[in-house]
Amino acid sequence: MPIDKRVATAADALSDVRDGATVFITGFGGAGFANVLLRALCERGPRDLTLVVNSATHPASLTHELIAAGLVRKVIASSGRGRGAELSPFELLLRDGRIELECVPQGTFAERIRAGGAGIPAFFTPVGFGTDLARGKETRTIAGRDCVLEEAIIGDLALVRADIADRYGNLVFRHAQMNFGPAMATAASLTVAEVREAHEAPIPPERVQVPGVFVDRVVAVGG
Repeated sequence: MPIDKRVATAADALSDVRDGATVFITGFGGAGFANVLLRALCERGPRDLTLVVNSATHPASLTHELIAAGLVRKVIASSGRGRGAELSPFELLLRDGRIELECVPQGTFAERIRAGGAGIPAFFTPVGFGTDLARGKETRTIAGRDCVLEEAIIGDLALVRADIADRYGNLVFRHAQMNFGPAMATAASLTVAEVREAHEAPIPPERVQVPGVFVDRVVAVGG
């Protein structure tokens, strides 16, 4: 049958997500949040999730809805601090010992995901050596630099926001919307893309920024 990865609704696209899943979530600054998919995931209600997301508390991302609903067991992120004077739902749960945080320097965060998609199980980096972030990890001196062994991250699901898709799952992003999307799409067993438009005609090859081979489902949600 002809390939067509377009799905009618976000709920349909996430119908088989199970408890205990590790979920990649795109977004950086104010760009690239897959909020329609995030709300649909919250409504589906799988529990004991591990979220891999740049910020656990960004106000423009509906990640906080999953956390506030008690669906998240652990967050792997480069930022966990809220922006207001009051503690965020994530910080309240962390304070009370009801959620786990693995804090990762942002460059290491991106590289651990990229390594997962490339099939590289671990790598050494000087970032974090001698700090609490390296506690309990293997260390080695390489070319005169003290380094820390960081393990790759792979996931069950990636929720990616892009601008345009075609029926084959090829993606095009709009400016900074791209952020972690390409790496996360490669590192997940199932990638679902939320896009402004999903076209019947194929995207010209020179415009494709994530090939459809890494994308399983596409949902058009408008602007």
